[in-house]
Amino acid sequence: MKRTYLGEFEEIVLLTVAVLEGQAYGVALTHEIIEQTGRSVRLNQIHAALQRLEDKGMVKSEMGEPTAERGGRRKRLFTVTAYGRRTLQEIQEVRATLWNRLPNPLNPVISA
Repeated sequence: MKRTYLGEFEEIVLLTVAVLEGQAYGVALTHEIIEQTGRSVRLNQIHAALQRLEDKGMVKSEMGEPTAERGGRRKRLFTVTAYGRRTLQEIQEVRATLWNRLPNPLNPVISA
């Protein structure tokens, strides 16, 4: 199968869906990405990325059960597909290979 490339934000969203294992929905993803990256993220950006990932076959979604805290509304829960997992593995391998090939490993910059 031909590899589909991801932008940085799609990669972060896909990886976060995998981390949240079955509990990934828009608001939870937004909070987790903000917490882990310190990046300012809006819910509509998350939904757009999830739609692109679903169109590419890397995530699938289903409606969860209604919850009282949402006034009886259901959440759309996302999970990573086998293709999405393979893509994440390929990305990890490429990055690890490149990091291992650095002639002089990066040292943290300590400012005075």
